[in-house]
Amino acid sequence: MDITTMTGMLLEGFGTTITIFALTLVGSIPLAVPIALARMSRFLPLRTLARVYISILRGTPLMLQMFAIYFAPYYVFGIELTPDSKWQACIIAFIVNYAAYFAEIYRSGIQSIPRGQYEAAEVLGYSRAQTFARIVLPQVIKRILPSMGNEVITLVKDTSLAFAIGVAEMFSTAKALVASQVSMVPFAISAVFYWVFNFLVEIIIGRVEKKLDYYHD
Repeated sequence: MDITTMTGMLLEGFGTTITIFALTLVGSIPLAVPIALARMSRFLPLRTLARVYISILRGTPLMLQMFAIYFAPYYVFGIELTPDSKWQACIIAFIVNYAAYFAEIYRSGIQSIPRGQYEAAEVLGYSRAQTFARIVLPQVIKRILPSMGNEVITLVKDTSLAFAIGVAEMFSTAKALVASQVSMVPFAISAVFYWVFNFLVEIIIGRVEKKLDYYHD
C-alpha cells in the first residue's frame, strides 16, 4: 500500500478525531459553567456534590469512564447495546470528563479577581450582572486562556483513547495499518496530523490572547 492510500485512510479516521474533539468542546465548555458555580456555592450540599463530581472525574482514568458509561446500561439496567452505543459512550465520557477540568479552571479564574473590583463596580452603580459581564468576565477569560489552551491541546491527543471501546478514530486506523503493512509510516503520518492540528489550536489561542492584551492585571 502506498503512502497516498494510507494517508487517505488516516484522513478518514482524522475526521472522526475532529468530530470527537468538536463535540467534546461544544458539550463540556457550557456544562462546566454550572459545575463551577455549584463548586463555589454557599449551599453546602450543592458545593459538596460538585466537589465529589470533580474529584471522581479528575481522579479516575478517562478510559475507565468510557468503559463504565458504555457497559453500565447493559450490566446495570439490562438495556441492549446498539451499534451507536460505542459512539454515544465515547462522547458522553469525554464531555463529562473535560467539564470537570474546565469547571476548576473557571473557578480559579473567577476567584482570582480581587474583591475590590466588585465593590468599586457597586459604587459606580453597576448591577451584579453588569459587573460580571463587563468587568469580571473579560478578565477571567484572559486569565484562564493559557490553562484552557493546555486542556484543549490535551483533548486533541486524548481522542486517541476512543479506540479502547472500538471507536474508529485516527489512532485505531493507524494501528490497523501498522499491523497490516508491517510499517511505522502510519504512526509517523498520524503524529504529523496531531501536531499540525495542535499547532493551529496554539495559533488561534495566541491570537485571542493578543486581542485581550488591553486587559492588564
